[in-house]
Amino acid sequence: MVIFCSSAIFFYGLALMLVSSRLLHPDGPNRLAVTISAAIAVVLHAGILGHSIFMVDGQNFSLTNVISLVMWIITFTFTVLMFRLRLMIVVPIVYACSVMSVALLWLVPPVYITHFDLHPKIFAHVIMSLISYSTLLIAALYAIQLSAIQNKLKNKEFIRSPITPPLLTVEKQLFHLVMIGIVLLSISIATGFIFFENTFADGIGHKAVLSILAWLVYAAMLLQHYTIGCKIRTELIYTLTGAVLLTVAYFGARTVKELILS
Repeated sequence: MVIFCSSAIFFYGLALMLVSSRLLHPDGPNRLAVTISAAIAVVLHAGILGHSIFMVDGQNFSLTNVISLVMWIITFTFTVLMFRLRLMIVVPIVYACSVMSVALLWLVPPVYITHFDLHPKIFAHVIMSLISYSTLLIAALYAIQLSAIQNKLKNKEFIRSPITPPLLTVEKQLFHLVMIGIVLLSISIATGFIFFENTFADGIGHKAVLSILAWLVYAAMLLQHYTIGCKIRTELIYTLTGAVLLTVAYFGARTVKELILS
């Protein structure tokens, strides 16, 4: 386990260095080298997660495992799309967070055993929740880099290059992500009401309330965009607000329970 964790951290760190060292270069980073390094790390990370989550006596869905799983989904997505990404400002953040998520698995390994094999419907709900959260977190990252590039263009600090796409193209991709994310979030919320006998009981009521509030935030963002239009700063506020609400919904109570009170 130690060898796999240290190897994953090394290759994520290598990908991080390769991206960061040429992030603002006119030709951009060496995408092939970044992809190879990151792909090795992603495969190692997947193996670590499989070993950490699937245990003899059940599935270990501890807070650190879930956080690392979310980061794996996000990192896998960015790595697979590496040659199609036109903006890479947040890629170093993604790989840096992946380094920390693997380190958490190594250094903070709490156990929270569940038995999803006995409740496959709940397992499907959990997976849908994690995928929707990851998608909307990626949308927030897109909004951050969109805002950062707009500010640099205004201040004439950004280096123009053939690999830099128009802001409208990136903005279009952002709203595609939000639309996909809100569909997945809708399914997640609906399955929560269907599969749990009392969604507002058993200490999970706050998750439902915050998830619904996040859904309303994203719905308001889409409504404003397709009616009167959104400024990039407004899009950033919407996506970050939704991401924060979902983060508190999914991880707030468990952070206190597993890492503070344990």
